[in-house]
Amino acid sequence: MFDDYIGYSTSRGTCICGDSLAMLEKLENESIDLVVTSPPFALQRKKEYGNESQDQYVDWLCQFGSIVFRKLKKTGSFVIDIGGAYEQGQPSYSLYQFRVLLKLCDEIGFFLAQPFYWHNPSALPAPIEWVNKRKIRAKTSVNTVWWLSKSPYCKADVRNVLAPYSSRMERLISNPEEFVKNEGTVRPSGHVLGKSSWSKNNGGAIPPNMLQIPNSESNSQYLRYCKELCVKSHPARFPSALPEFFIKFLTDEGDLVVDIFAGSNTTGYASEKLNRNWFSFDLSKEYVAASVFRFANSQADAGTYYSQILNGGHIVIPSIPFQIAIALG
Repeated sequence: MFDDYIGYSTSRGTCICGDSLAMLEKLENESIDLVVTSPPFALQRKKEYGNESQDQYVDWLCQFGSIVFRKLKKTGSFVIDIGGAYEQGQPSYSLYQFRVLLKLCDEIGFFLAQPFYWHNPSALPAPIEWVNKRKIRAKTSVNTVWWLSKSPYCKADVRNVLAPYSSRMERLISNPEEFVKNEGTVRPSGHVLGKSSWSKNNGGAIPPNMLQIPNSESNSQYLRYCKELCVKSHPARFPSALPEFFIKFLTDEGDLVVDIFAGSNTTGYASEKLNRNWFSFDLSKEYVAASVFRFANSQADAGTYYSQILNGGHIVIPSIPFQIAIALG
């Protein structure tokens, strides 16, 4: 389908340099299981990777959402990591990400399956003017992540993203008598305490909708090859654990995952590792070319692939490196 476009393909997916509005139209209606993406935020300062102004942002992003709605299966989901911003020249928070949500639901037809929040504990103090200089605001370290669905009953299975039990919970499961002294005690919340309620091991704890994931990547293969080959890395990458969570939660092996603002193609890489089919689109040929580093078997291959893509080629990567497959963990 995209063999004539600049980019690269693996056995499971394809990353293309192109306008997502046009690329999405090439996919069949109701063919996608999950779109997970992090669009450029509506920041006041213009960034090198491109970002729309706040007064245009809602309509700009929702034109993508309208096509995504048509392309999603009835059980599909649209997950958007969208950070906040302040109003121009004043310490008041913009409402643009909430206006995006309202338009996607009220006008396009999405349902808000659940709001998620990504807490980045390694976030630097920002915005500088209000946090560092005037010291009148706390630093921003949480992004909203809207989990939207085409229908109220979309595909989802929280058992696929269970968190490890705490040591205290493991003790409670193995010895509930130690914690529940009086069988049938009713708590103020209305919960009835019983030993049987705590003795069942469900394989892990249900995660909260606050995902604490540090964005502190420093030694990945992508960054290493960027440094070794003197290639500028994408400045606004999200951590792979973020798309991995939603891919596991909302899709099965063999499903189709799409990222419409691919950047360094973190989503495509996560999908490949998790045995999902995928498409990733980005307007920048340089970012698409550098993102191939995630899939290269060696620095030599990375350099060759990068040059061929920059020169307008389409690379077929024969197989994913063994060490990447191991990293599935």
